[in-house]
This record gives sequence, structure tokens and C-alpha cells, in this order.
Amino acid sequence: MAKITEEVIIEKGTPKVKDLEQIKSLNLSRLGLKTKDLPVHLLSRCTNLEKLDLSGNMLQEMPVGLCLPSLRVLDCSNNDMEDITSLQSLTILEELNLENNIYLTINDQHKAIFLLPKLRIFSGKGIGPLANHIRHVTSGILKKRVVEIWEGSYGLPNPPTTESLAKVEKNFISDACFRVKYGPSSLSLYTKWRVEMIAKEHFHSLIQTKEKDNTQNIPTGIKDNGVCLQITLTPIKRMSTDVEADSQTGCTPKRARLSATTPTKASPRKSSRLQNTPQKADNPVTSPVRNAVRNLATPTKQQRTSLRESAKTTPQKRPTRTHSKTETNTPERTIKTQKTISAEPVCLQPLHVLQCHSKQDDPNDFETQIWACAFEPAADISDCGNWDSTVATCGGETVCFIDCETGNVLKKYKVPGEEFFSLAWSSLLMSVKGGVARSCSILAAAGKRGVVKLIHSRANLAFGEFRASRRATSILRFSPRQSSYLFTGGYDKKISLWDIGDIDQDYNFKVSQLLVLETSSTPLHLALPPSSADKHLITACDDGLLCFNIQLNTNTKKRTMQMEVTFPAYGKKDKTNNYRTIDGLCFLSDDVVASKSHMQGSIYLWSWSRTLASSSGKKKVSAEILAELQWSNTDIPYLSLNTCPSHGYLVCGDEKGRLWTYHVTDHMKANFKSGKTIPTTEVLEWPSPVRAGFGPVEGHSINSVAMNQNLRYLVALSDNNMVVVWKNVAS
Repeated sequence: MAKITEEVIIEKGTPKVKDLEQIKSLNLSRLGLKTKDLPVHLLSRCTNLEKLDLSGNMLQEMPVGLCLPSLRVLDCSNNDMEDITSLQSLTILEELNLENNIYLTINDQHKAIFLLPKLRIFSGKGIGPLANHIRHVTSGILKKRVVEIWEGSYGLPNPPTTESLAKVEKNFISDACFRVKYGPSSLSLYTKWRVEMIAKEHFHSLIQTKEKDNTQNIPTGIKDNGVCLQITLTPIKRMSTDVEADSQTGCTPKRARLSATTPTKASPRKSSRLQNTPQKADNPVTSPVRNAVRNLATPTKQQRTSLRESAKTTPQKRPTRTHSKTETNTPERTIKTQKTISAEPVCLQPLHVLQCHSKQDDPNDFETQIWACAFEPAADISDCGNWDSTVATCGGETVCFIDCETGNVLKKYKVPGEEFFSLAWSSLLMSVKGGVARSCSILAAAGKRGVVKLIHSRANLAFGEFRASRRATSILRFSPRQSSYLFTGGYDKKISLWDIGDIDQDYNFKVSQLLVLETSSTPLHLALPPSSADKHLITACDDGLLCFNIQLNTNTKKRTMQMEVTFPAYGKKDKTNNYRTIDGLCFLSDDVVASKSHMQGSIYLWSWSRTLASSSGKKKVSAEILAELQWSNTDIPYLSLNTCPSHGYLVCGDEKGRLWTYHVTDHMKANFKSGKTIPTTEVLEWPSPVRAGFGPVEGHSINSVAMNQNLRYLVALSDNNMVVVWKNVAS
């Protein structure tokens, strides 16, 4: 049922009339409204509405198509506004209040002043001189500089084909945005936004003039069958900002086209482990699936104004999938699931290849290792489709926020001298002055310094930090039950549970340590059972898999393991390897756990509930194995796996840049009773990105993978500074 009806508008409007057309003032404040809750067809009937109060709601923008020709006063304070351009239809607006919209910056203020030509008062303050400067002085200076760039470096192509015009337009706009600098750095995003707008207007004014001249030269009665001069306007991309980092901000996020591979220098995180890691002889394992090769088309010539370039793909045929025969001579093993698993086919195709963690944005940096990635959760479940295309990645001294659909690096957070190893998202409550507390997505990131950084990406702010360990932090994980609880694991062989608490309007927060769990080796992965996330923590370590009791109803703050889970692979130990390094761990369902040991050559699926039930107070218990999945026979450690429980989908990268995928449908479950290793559903080949003049880049180890909730996107991180975005074209 709609929140705002015609009766509600009449009730909350003044004067008290029966017709919407006669209402002059309307108060819709503090109703918990989102943009989709505003009925455009009803509000647009308020043709004489002069004052509208929408304060204290959860609006992110004004709805498309809203027409209020008489509106002069608008109050949108205490909302979640982030798109100022949605206000540009309110052409006679004189007063605008946008206080306490935490996602807006000074750049958005300047945009609003420019887009609303009659605006006199902004958030309670007069803007006369500032408005004149923005609308006339700044615009005049920027237009002059843009025209100078065109006249000095560009001209219309001859003949002016659609393709050639589009290419010139793209190059000109990109060049103008790069070369035109004006005003303080804090306004760089507004300047770039205006320069892009001016450059497009100037280019299309030239096109219209050219088209008019050509039309005048066509003899009467002769149809012009020559060059088509119709140009499709490129939409203005949403501008992004760098995230503040202790006065150390990264430069504008850029993405480089890829070049031939170069030797990768091991990071302190990996090299320290590899010194004692046994090497396995090369013994290739072939997949039963015929792998489809996915080559990326050669990129166009790189613009000197930007390192951004996404690899494009060529259409592929899907490989034929085969399955091993089902045997019935062993007891049946079943998977316990409590949620419906989607059996829809999955068809992943490479969409973008990014090189966004380079030191000093060097396109030849193929040494920076990228370690972790995670998709931003929706603060409200109804908004899931709006935000689950944003993924955070960390590696080297930067954390990047990437839009998977467009391939744009939205924001980039940089801490010189740091090397980030892990990150985790959560939705925390933030109190806002004059409004109710609302959820906001917060990212925690940490690495070799042992300091956890807290970032509110949509507000472009790194607002806090705390020291989790005196040594490097290896892993982070928020609790799904208590969103402010953060687990941190470090090289001091300890796992700590912290309570970050809520955040106030000034981003103040208070951290308290709740638990300290002692491990025998470095924790690599943390998993919380969905059925008992407030009771148990499962930890994959360099020397085994441990389970801890994390209930807070006892007085013991420091704890040791409750039990150790052992695996059949341990029995294969020899002089060079004991197979105890658990470098992959994740829940596939409420009960089924996926894990793997270094050099195991396979992935175990095992039952958490059965394993826990069989412990009976024992310190060591064998995992109740459900199935063993075929995987790469590699000696490279720390290639982690991940799952998408809603689709029963498991993915793990290998040493050649390939992705081994497993769709655990009822058909695959039927093979569990065979007792044999189950083949992969499909192996996705490395997409072979190409950098012009250098040839294709060979695949490197995939350190980490992540999938969003509805499996529309998959992100894979390579050991040589590449982020590969895959898209499920079947969804």
C-alpha cells in the first residue's frame, strides 16, 4: 500500500482544500519516505505548490519526472541525498535546505547553485556573491579554457562519420577534463563536472553548425544520402571522490589497460610464508569440462588523460558440461540446507579487467598483490539491487571501491607505507541530528601495520581507526548477528573480538575489546556458522582448523580452542608437507562448509552440525565429509575460495588465473554417494587481457574471489595487480 495518497497530501497540505491544484504548502517530513515512495503523478498535480518539507526522511534523490512549476522553498534536510542533479527540474526554486545529508560535499553545493538559477538561500544562508561567481565568473573562465583546448588541438573529422565524431568527442572531453584546472582541490570534482558539461555543449554546437551548413548546400529536391550527422549524446557519468586518509588522499582513481606480464615480487605477507612452504612437482590435473577460451579484444589507443580502460570480450560459446557416473556402493551423503537453492543456470563472462592498485598509478606496475575483495551490503534489504554492484578491493597501500557494471573506480583510499591484507563490510547505525538513527555501510580494512581503518565510502570519509595488534592483521570479519562486532586475526597468533558500537553524527565511536582467542598459528580465514553465529567461530589457520566458543555469557575473556577439526588429507603427510595449512574456508549453506588444504588438490564439503555433534568434548574431531571436489593440483598456497549460498555456487581460483566453479545442485548432490572426487562444473579460463603493443597478459595466481548476493557479478583478484570482473549473463 502506498504511503502517500491523495488523501494524505490533502490532509498535510495547506490551505485546507479539496483539490491538489490549490495546495500551496505541503509537510511530508519524518514519514520514513524513500524516493520510490513519492508519487510523481500526484505531486505533479500540485501545480501551485510553493513550499515542500521533506525533511527527516530517507530520500536519496528527487524522483524522475517530478514537475512542480511553482515550488520556491524545498527542505530536504536530514535525508540520505546524494544526487543533486535530480533537483534541476525545479527551475524557480529560491530556498533549499540540505543540512545533515551526510553523503553531500561542497562539490554538490556548487552543483546545486549552478543548476538552480534562481536559488538565493542554501541551507539557511544567503549565497548571492557565491552564486554569481559560480554561475558567471567560474563558468566563463572554464568555457574559455575548454575552447582554447579545442582550437589548439582538435577539429571536426573529414568526412564526419558517426564513428569518427564519437571518437573525437570522447578524446576532446577526456583531454579537457584532464587539462583544465581551476580553484581549490576540494572543488576538483565540481570543476571536472562543469568542464565535461561545457566540452559536450561546445562540441555539439559545432556539430549543429556543421550540419546546418551541409543542409544548406544540398540542392532543392535532392535527398541527402551522405554522411549521417546524428550524434548520440554520451550521458554524464556520476563523479566520484577520493576518500580522505589522514590528510593523505590518493589521486583520482584510474584504471590502466594491461600489458605483458612481468615477474611479480612477493609481498612480505606471502614471501614470509613461502620460505617454509614445500613445493609440489608439476602434475597437471585436467578438467572433465572442455574449457572455453575467453580472449579480450585489443583496447583502443590509450588516452594520455587517463589510465582507465576496461577489457572488452568477444562472444563465447558455453562449454559442454559433463558429470561423473553415480555409484551406489557407499552410504548416501546428503547436504542439509535450510534455504532454497537456486537451480538457475550460471553463465559468467568477463566484463572488465582493472589495474587500479598500482603504485603512483603506474600502468607498468605488475608487482602489487591484491589480497581481498567484498561486495557492499545493502543497509536495507529492499535496496539490495541498488548497492550490490559495488565491490571493495584491497592490496598494496590502497583500498578501491569499484562499480562492477561500469568498471569505474568510484573511490580510492590510500595510506602511504601500508599494505592492506583484508577488509570487511557491515551496516552500522548512525545517529543524525534532528532525525532517527539510520544504517550506513562501513568498511573496515587492515594490513601489515595492525591498524584497522574505518571508512564510510558513500560519505567519502575515513573517519576512524584503532590498533588491533602490534603485528600485522591477516583477516577481518564482522558478525552477521551483531553488526558492530568485528573479529580481527593477526600474525601474533590471536583473534580478537571488538565492539565498535554505534556512530554519532560527528563520526565519534567507542571501541571495546570483548574476547581474545589464542591460536597456534596465523589465522587465515574466519567463518561464523549461520545457525550459531553468536556461539561458534571456525578459524582456518596456517597449522589446522580450529573452533572456538565465542559466547559472551562467561567471564573468561581469553580463550583457547574448543576443538580442532581434522581432515583425511592429513593422512597424506610426508617429509615435505603435512597438509595442515587450511587456506580456504567458507559456508556453502547453513550447515555445509567448504574448505581446502594447501597442496591437497581438492576441496572438501563437510557438515558442521554432524562434526560438532561427534565431538563429545574431544579436542580433536574428524570432519564429517560429504563430498570431495576436484581442484587444481598446484603448490601455490593461499588461493582462497568463496561461495554464493543462495545459488549453491562455489568458486576457487588457481595458479594460472582460472576459476574453478561448482554449482551444487541436486544433480551434483546425487554424485555425493559415489565416494569419488566430483569434477568441477566448469573451469573459466583466464580472459587474456591485451595491452596495445605488448600482447596478451598471462594468467597469475587468483588470491581471492567474491560474488554478490544474487550472483550477478563475480570479482577475482590476481597476484599481479589485476581485478577481473565477471558478469552472469544468464541472470
